[in-house]
Amino acid sequence: MSRKITKASKNLPDDALQNVLIQDMVAEGKCLVRIENLVIFVSQVAPGDVVDLRITRAKKNFLEAVPTHFHAYSELRTTPFCQHFGTCGGCKWQHLGYDSQLRFKQQQVEDTLQRIGKVELPEIQQILPSPQRTYYRNKLEYTFSFMGWLTNEQINDDTQHYDRRVLGFHTPARFDKIIDVQHCHLQPEPSNEIRLFIRDYARERDLRFGNIVKQTGNLRNLIIRTAQTTGEIMVILQCYLPHHSIEPLLDAVYEKFPQITSLNYVLNNKGNETFHDLEVVNYKGKPYIEEEMEGLRFRIGPKSFYQTNSEGAHQLYQVARDFADLRGDELVYDLYTGAGTIASFVARQARKVIGVEYVEQAVADAHVNAEINNITNMEFFAGDMKDVLTAEFTAHHGRPDVLITDPPRAGMHEDVVKRLLELRAPRIVYISCNPATQARDLELLDAAYKVTRVQPVDMFPHTHHVENVVALELK
Repeated sequence: MSRKITKASKNLPDDALQNVLIQDMVAEGKCLVRIENLVIFVSQVAPGDVVDLRITRAKKNFLEAVPTHFHAYSELRTTPFCQHFGTCGGCKWQHLGYDSQLRFKQQQVEDTLQRIGKVELPEIQQILPSPQRTYYRNKLEYTFSFMGWLTNEQINDDTQHYDRRVLGFHTPARFDKIIDVQHCHLQPEPSNEIRLFIRDYARERDLRFGNIVKQTGNLRNLIIRTAQTTGEIMVILQCYLPHHSIEPLLDAVYEKFPQITSLNYVLNNKGNETFHDLEVVNYKGKPYIEEEMEGLRFRIGPKSFYQTNSEGAHQLYQVARDFADLRGDELVYDLYTGAGTIASFVARQARKVIGVEYVEQAVADAHVNAEINNITNMEFFAGDMKDVLTAEFTAHHGRPDVLITDPPRAGMHEDVVKRLLELRAPRIVYISCNPATQARDLELLDAAYKVTRVQPVDMFPHTHHVENVVALELK
């Protein structure tokens, strides 16, 4: 079917998709091939591979393909360290050496800022590698499924029986297919041990694993947070409905892992797993864990946001503070402040910090963090950024000397960018987890600002994701 679609829409010769040299890495971790003026994006390969391709999707301006046979492997390849590589939806760059990963991320930032931003750029600084390349995440979410997804090897293996009741990760691009994970290299122990214990306990006692499609069963989701700096552990079990089996399960978990700092559960029968609007029951221990950074303590509750790479976050915030170039007498606006982590991090170098965040729970966390760290020169406000950041707000609180912004992947709303242009803060530090939307915003800010420094930071080894920090000054 793919070849018919391809020939009908693009008229490729029969042998055009054989012995194809993969040419380059592009956005979203896919590779690029150009054949007869056609652009083909290929997944599951590396630059330098020679492959046969199968077209999976034909669009007006490009095609998408996957490899069906490898004739030669790229010199950039390395042996993946995880047994689930290629099946699990995460860590898709394990087949690339880490130096190559960093080079492609650097290239991604440079290409994106130039192609989308179209602004004058200084020399982009060399990307900072993650302090840890494995076991670097402090938070993972696992999903229960009564009918786990089997690989082709498992399907064809008639020597073993595979229990389809699983607790693991989604397969790529499939919300309803969950693979059973034996060992994940993303989060330090006891993360794997806790997950496997809960899975085995539930299997042995015939507890009802969830049906994602029909929203039935009872066991739904498991979140484990491990504070890298303090060693504290939080476990959150999500179930669809109340059931007499929940408390015995939690008791067994706490008995097996008494080092758990915070053990919680949530009852959630909504259509999604988001529980920010639901009650979290603290079953054992404290209702929070804490991380440390340069003598500051940050309290993390079940609903709190905290950068998932703790050591990488410290490095990222150091870059942001350096770019802010604070001397001690500045008024700083921290937009999208979350739980006030960056605000707290720079408050000692500023006269005052004002944080704005649209998630009310995060603002509540920010107030708590200010209190436990005895920081008195910060204020926080909750609301939609474009609605809070008004002329009246600025008239009351003052025009910022430095503005720090760390928006979500979608970037800043156009109205927020317009407001920044009106505010005309002498210096802006823009932190982004998505260089594409950052570049779009930089093009708008170019009306009044020039980019003076750019620093990519790797927070997520073995993925295509990259953070980027940009310093801007008034022209």
